[in-house]
Amino acid sequence: MAIRNIVKDGDEILTKVCRPVEKFDEKLGILLDDMTETMHDADGVGLAAPQVGILRRIAVVDVGDGVIEFVNPVFVEQSGEQECMEGCLSFPGEYGVTKRPYHVVVRAQDRNGKFFELESEGFRADACCHEIDHLDGINFKTRAVRMLTEEELEKLK
Repeated sequence: MAIRNIVKDGDEILTKVCRPVEKFDEKLGILLDDMTETMHDADGVGLAAPQVGILRRIAVVDVGDGVIEFVNPVFVEQSGEQECMEGCLSFPGEYGVTKRPYHVVVRAQDRNGKFFELESEGFRADACCHEIDHLDGINFKTRAVRMLTEEELEKLK
């Protein structure tokens, strides 16, 4: 496994729509392992492939209950609403308040191509939405109701 460079704000790859994964091979497994290690090393709870320079529909999420690997994820259900405070590894030091679904069901494939569905609520639903947005070239600042001020950020430290 290796820690990869995280693409930062200003890189146009963060605005591009990702292509589906068609090949489920050792290279995909290595990428998923590297993304997980990179996410943990950066103290993140999610990471999408474009954030490491890869335009494929791949994301990993770990909100403290284990790593979830998503390949070709799509929402099959979204309901409710919640306000979330979000940051992003590609936008260091910036945080905003977003409105996201409270409940989601994601259909995706695992590293071997097997389909699965994952039901999430609350923080994990927020993280899933955030990462899947990256796969469609959308960042959290686009979804933000407002960005946190310098004073609000200071209070969080």
